[in-house]
Amino acid sequence: MKNILITGGAGFIGSNLALKLIKNGHQVTVLDNLSPQIHGEDAERTSPLYLSIKDKVKFFKGTVTSKSDWQDAINGQDVIVHYAAETGTGQSMYEIQKYVDVNVNGTAIMLDLLANEQHQIKKVVIASSRSIYGEGKYINENGQNVYPKHRTAEFMDKGDFEVKDSNSSKLKLVATDEDSKIHPSSVYGITKQNQEQMIMTVCPTLGIAPVAFRYQNVYGPGQSLKNPYTGILSIFSTQIKNGNGINIFEDGKETRDFVFIDDVVDATILGIEKEEANNEVFNVGTGVPTDVIAVAEGLIKNYGIDVPITISGNYRLGDIRHNYADLNKIKSKLGFEPKFSFEQGLKKFTDWVNTQEVQEDKYAQSIEEMKAKGLYK
Repeated sequence: MKNILITGGAGFIGSNLALKLIKNGHQVTVLDNLSPQIHGEDAERTSPLYLSIKDKVKFFKGTVTSKSDWQDAINGQDVIVHYAAETGTGQSMYEIQKYVDVNVNGTAIMLDLLANEQHQIKKVVIASSRSIYGEGKYINENGQNVYPKHRTAEFMDKGDFEVKDSNSSKLKLVATDEDSKIHPSSVYGITKQNQEQMIMTVCPTLGIAPVAFRYQNVYGPGQSLKNPYTGILSIFSTQIKNGNGINIFEDGKETRDFVFIDDVVDATILGIEKEEANNEVFNVGTGVPTDVIAVAEGLIKNYGIDVPITISGNYRLGDIRHNYADLNKIKSKLGFEPKFSFEQGLKKFTDWVNTQEVQEDKYAQSIEEMKAKGLYK
């Protein structure tokens, strides 16, 4: 049995992890600020995520940007799972200081305390992200690995959305492994890279085992239906439930690796409990790319609500085209195998959404914010 602190533990992944760890016999403490963007107003009475862990964990309402909140939460812990972060690729491109303050400075405060104060922390698990890779891994016509530069408005304004090498020749998408080039295309990705590198660099000098998980696009029952800035399945679901049409960016053929929440929790617990995970970085996904059109069509089919789909050609600066995970390392070192296909996970997700109150569709508001900043074209 371990005493485990989960920062951001009232969030989507954190709360699910907390409940599974408790089931496995661990004692869980949570530090979370109950952000209204995720939990809505009056979270302590109305947030399903918070209520799912209430009275089951030791809860500190606080922020990772506060040294004293960290000190209170770390006391008596064996393991830290660091989830607390601002998330959202698009929003990070204009709320830059907030993303850096929470994601980078919050992590720096934790490491500073671990380096300079008494504690009993033996392991730190950091939620990294596929966003640190930027565009995924490709092979050119000569069979060489290629890591394309970020796409520019010059090409996308013409409806040319695929990535290219320096000679503008055709590239074949392949799975992104942990040794792939790190070149994030958003402030969010930069902050996740920074978090991961700080933890993987500092912790070993302190005799603490670091583990980093580069999560792909996590989804499933319990994810916030209120947040219009991140989570394509939630955003599309709220639009469909309100009877609003779906505006798909680019040509709809952009792909992501959608990984079900239960698989993410299982992978993370392997990282907490297995010594083989120490000092390692792992991808967590399904290893299967799914395009955005398939996501929209699958949701519409499962809900039985026919709304129009518009493939608009609009795009957001900072978005990537493709990325899916190579899972060979986590399979071989930790024995992880994803249990849920996208179709299976989507059914569980939509069945859950059907039990929830329909949320106000605030997506248009988030797009207007990006337009005003020149980031939505």
